[in-house]
Amino acid sequence: MTGFDAVFLSYDEPMADSLHSRLQRTLGGAVKRLHGVHGMRRAYRLCAEAVDREQFFLADGDFAIDTDFAPAAVEPLDEDVSMRVWRAVNPVNGLTYGYGGLKLIRRSALREMGEAVDVLAALPGRVEFAEQAAGVTRFNQSPFHSWKAGFRECAMLTRGSEYGMADGDARWRMDAWQRSSDGEFAAFAAAGAREGVAFANEAACQPDQYERLNDPAWLRQRFTEVHGDQAVSG
Repeated sequence: MTGFDAVFLSYDEPMADSLHSRLQRTLGGAVKRLHGVHGMRRAYRLCAEAVDREQFFLADGDFAIDTDFAPAAVEPLDEDVSMRVWRAVNPVNGLTYGYGGLKLIRRSALREMGEAVDVLAALPGRVEFAEQAAGVTRFNQSPFHSWKAGFRECAMLTRGSEYGMADGDARWRMDAWQRSSDGEFAAFAAAGAREGVAFANEAACQPDQYERLNDPAWLRQRFTEVHGDQAVSG
């Protein structure tokens, strides 16, 4: 194991158990796990309390780490950096960027986190994006999970990236999400992307509506109203 702690944060992802085991094997030691915590801000803040070191790896419950990832080669964060994000490969549209990627994060930054729809965009300090891809974001584990990924990401990109992504890059990624056609449940990711864009346009005059993007019950209800109860829970 490296000099960093690690936390695997899962909610209801069907493959969470196997991906947690994969992360432990690759990092070479025990990876703490938080599961089923309601409220994204609360879940991330609890991660800060689960670790003993200031800097720790944080992986989402649908992240499949590349088994060739070398944790011993990872440099600590510079003093002004609150988080480093490694890219992840998107299995339904071929994009490779920070969405769903592995993170190295400061526990103190999580404790001081502000308010943002994309929760980790509210960390104090600078966010650093690594060029390397560290794995695959395996969100497409069920129709619902695939739809939810497209819906949330494209709603937030339509609203405007809270990480300072250029408008042209955001549009290019939204287009790719809406054309998703590879891998399992790709059609649901594409539908979610289109519906997320529509939701963001509807919510433009009611900014408080964006908080629904972090409400699992609302997202599941939205999905079933349009697509039927095809969700698969972990």
